[in-house]
Amino acid sequence: MKKRALNILPENSRPPAEILADMQAAKSTDTAWKEGKTWTLQYFIDEEHNELLKAAQNLYFSENYINPFLFKSILKMEKEVVGMAADLLHGDENTVGTMTSGGTESVLLAMYACREWAKKHRPSIKTPEIVAPRTIHPAFDKAAHYFGLSLRKAKVHENMAANVAAMEQLITKNTILLAASAPSFAHGILDPIPAIGQLAEKHNLLFHVDACVGGFMLPWVERLGENLPEWDFRVPSVTSMSCDLHKFGFAAKGASIVLYRNTQLFENQIFINTEYSGGIFATASLLGTRPGGTIAAAWAGFQHLGQAGYLKNAREMLAAFDQLRAGIEALPELQIIGEPCMNMLAFFTKNNQPDIYAVADFMEEKGWVVDRQQLPPSIHLTVFPYNIPVIPNYLVNLEAAVAWANAHPEASGEGNAALYGIMARIPLRGMVKENVRKVFVGAYANGNESGTSDFAEQKQATPRWMGWLSRLLAWWKN
Repeated sequence: MKKRALNILPENSRPPAEILADMQAAKSTDTAWKEGKTWTLQYFIDEEHNELLKAAQNLYFSENYINPFLFKSILKMEKEVVGMAADLLHGDENTVGTMTSGGTESVLLAMYACREWAKKHRPSIKTPEIVAPRTIHPAFDKAAHYFGLSLRKAKVHENMAANVAAMEQLITKNTILLAASAPSFAHGILDPIPAIGQLAEKHNLLFHVDACVGGFMLPWVERLGENLPEWDFRVPSVTSMSCDLHKFGFAAKGASIVLYRNTQLFENQIFINTEYSGGIFATASLLGTRPGGTIAAAWAGFQHLGQAGYLKNAREMLAAFDQLRAGIEALPELQIIGEPCMNMLAFFTKNNQPDIYAVADFMEEKGWVVDRQQLPPSIHLTVFPYNIPVIPNYLVNLEAAVAWANAHPEASGEGNAALYGIMARIPLRGMVKENVRKVFVGAYANGNESGTSDFAEQKQATPRWMGWLSRLLAWWKN
């Protein structure tokens, strides 16, 4: 890897035009997602909406929302955004919550509030436990790690939906909360929220529904005629929810919401320190300094799209999704996982013949950004407005990829197929974890000029451990 000196602050000031030119040049190396070949992360409608979000954010560019009582206009917008979200998710006048910086913060806050609630109402529990399906988002693992909780994960059904019976088997006297997805991000599968709600009621447990990806899409899916099981506050035992504005709420990054059925649980989210020399310090969310611009942009986005705008975009994305799904199902080697409830899915090759990661490699050669998944090995797709024009081309390339992988079975031992295949199948997950940690350390370490450390570099830099893993995998399979 090429080494260089540590970054130093420029000695003199630079003209703004020159700085922006440098940034634009650097940005040209990023993924050109507006071309439609990216199927995740970028939630974008059109330039008009984007320009509105930028303008609204800039109106509050300098405002520090750490003290909501100093900026009444931001507080008003936050409460209105939270209120509109609560209405969409069938909350009532008692539903309360805050905006956050993203889904992870929303989940962290909900789990923290539950822990603090347990201290008051179940003080005998030393290590509170959360029970969730194996497909729950890693944000729950992070919350458990940060807050000293135990996360117990239940096996799921073959269709990747939560197995309620398996969840019940994991409930103990230390369990305080059940969690489920609406839907799971990896596969777009809606967990059986009503049945899990009954389980929560039976055992007198709190129940969090993670609707970070579906919270601002499923309401429109239902209004367009899809008959979904109840998945939000309509289920009486749901006590809290997380939903991301910067996903299908089409707000600016990063914006999410955590909601509680009432203030009795929400009050545990609030942090207060009365001994600070600077005065009483209190925050309603995880962050201290909060950007007011993100809240303003979310409010402006809601106003701009309205119900009619969200319905229009949902209708178009779902129609395109149906086209994509039909094209995948037409290929006999491929199978979609479960029954996706919205405009996202995952698919794999039956019996992994041909190797799904070889298919992924071929698609990348054609310029597509491919989201490889594991458990099971699969490819993830989410349909956004900018994907709609390229779906026919994607399906043509996908058919060719399957044919090529069938004709070249040796490809499963080459390129990214080998790397991701080993990562997905190896039984010793701790070893994989440590090598992924090294990838991130390499990306952020001083002396890495590009600021990146991708898996291709890691493969070239560590052939010994890759070979060792290959031999271990062969032994394990035999």
